[in-house]
Amino acid sequence: MTEAALPPGWPAMSIQQAHAILTAPGLPTEIEELEIRGIKTKVWKNAPPSIRSVVEWSRQHGEKIFLVYEDERVSFEAFYRAVSAFARELQAQGVQKGDRVAIVMRNLPEWVVAFYAAASVGAIVTPLNAWWTGPELEYGVTDSGAKVLVVDAERYERMTEHLPNCPSLVRVYVSRERDEIAHPLVKKLEDVIGAPNSWKDLPAEPLPPVEIGPEDDATIFYTSGTTGKPKGALATQRAVNSNIMAGAIGAARSFLRRGEAPPQPDPNAPQRASLISVPFFHVTGCFAVLNPSLFGGAKLVMMYKWDVIRAFELIEREKINQAGGVPTIAWQLIEHPARKNYDLSSLESVGYGGAPSAPELVRKIKETFPKSAPSNGWGMTETCASVTGHSGEDYQNRPDSCGPAVPVSELQIRDPNDGVTVLPPGQVGELWAKGPQVCKGYWNKPEETAKTFVDGWVRTGDLAKLDEEGFCFIIDRAKDMLIRGGENIYCVEVENVLYDHPAVMDAAIVGIPHRTLGEEPAAVVTLKPGASATEEELRAHVAEHLAAFKVPVKVKFWHEILPRNANGKILKNELKKAFEEEQAGA
Repeated sequence: MTEAALPPGWPAMSIQQAHAILTAPGLPTEIEELEIRGIKTKVWKNAPPSIRSVVEWSRQHGEKIFLVYEDERVSFEAFYRAVSAFARELQAQGVQKGDRVAIVMRNLPEWVVAFYAAASVGAIVTPLNAWWTGPELEYGVTDSGAKVLVVDAERYERMTEHLPNCPSLVRVYVSRERDEIAHPLVKKLEDVIGAPNSWKDLPAEPLPPVEIGPEDDATIFYTSGTTGKPKGALATQRAVNSNIMAGAIGAARSFLRRGEAPPQPDPNAPQRASLISVPFFHVTGCFAVLNPSLFGGAKLVMMYKWDVIRAFELIEREKINQAGGVPTIAWQLIEHPARKNYDLSSLESVGYGGAPSAPELVRKIKETFPKSAPSNGWGMTETCASVTGHSGEDYQNRPDSCGPAVPVSELQIRDPNDGVTVLPPGQVGELWAKGPQVCKGYWNKPEETAKTFVDGWVRTGDLAKLDEEGFCFIIDRAKDMLIRGGENIYCVEVENVLYDHPAVMDAAIVGIPHRTLGEEPAAVVTLKPGASATEEELRAHVAEHLAAFKVPVKVKFWHEILPRNANGKILKNELKKAFEEEQAGA
């Protein structure tokens, strides 16, 4: 949308003025300043003090439906009973405050119960990527020192041979396993809490008593590391729950920017419903969608796997208000020819983040779903999801921005060479972020922590610029990383696997554009003299060691040492040209 197409007098007030109104004393989204770990930090005054308190608060939603999965429907009260039952089981297994409980499963109702039960007894919940291979999962369990592991049947099969290498484990719970299990460490989760449709019949007992405060450790989410090994980002209770309040600001800000008063919450309004299409083991799915839904009484509809036709059916049946996740999903909702066969009029928001998105997508969403407001945002594992939010006319006017910082957060553009000099608006540098949602550091990695977390700020590794109003524009990633459909792929991790192949002498991973996924990994390799290998062989080699989304979609063979600069760094822009030429000639 151009400036001329915006409402007359747009904007009616600045971002700062709108935020001042929305965070004023006495409002639910009031801000105060506290000293956290020696750093003065703006915080949401009324944010729930712990994840456990979110569970307790959610019980007031009673018999409203919280979770929908296939033919399973779980009310808020039934969910609370399951969480309480599993929390008592974890305590009986010796789980205490600060112990790690790892979760490895696809999006299932049991994932949600395991997360909140562990959090409710003060454990540090450690969700691991369900797409990881057995060795990758073993690393996550051993690096975190997890005491308990909760898995679904598929992940249990993947992990079985690795359990002897995880000495910290005292118990493994398996969900949806039909076969009998003889392993002494392993117990079926259904033997503790039953199947989801029966959770309503569990005893209505309160959560076991545990004192948990806002600065207590809450979660470890792993992010791929530039050294090849994932790093566990350690977040506090406050950091996780900051997303609840941040999410309430965006729509209200749009009203104020239009010169209108935001609508007041209506307790008699129909229940909100979201289609969750991103994994709970990512901070977006867990912190920006799941936790606010539990707190706010929204229905969360899960899918066994993403399928656009099934999504249409669920949007129509469940009267879904919010869908999205990553740009890939938004494009499919828009472009699939079967869309016209379904009533999708309930959609009010198509949001996404986690991958590059084309400005064209903003326009297409408004064209396709007139009632729906496109939205996006920027964040990372180290910031527990949302640092910026972008929606409404602001997004339509700046479709290549990820929005301004939420009111409790700050953004700076610093000189990448010294990490100190703050650059003025319009200049490109490294993006630094600060706020209550920034993680404490990396689990058991003090050197990496010191490099990334500095005086309350996190060095993001993204190259960006801010405009005069504070809107952020991501220009490039300083880290050697690409993002495929919301999944981070650190190139060095894939390159290291390629180097392990006996025929490979030189290797580089580059991102090649993909219209809906954003980008995909492609490899350029030089083989050793006299050695031979095929594209299929090298792709299969990577697939043996890494998750499927990290496997190069193409492999090009370079008949000399890969081009490098004076410092020996591979010139990846040169390598990308080879794929660009191929696509141009296609």
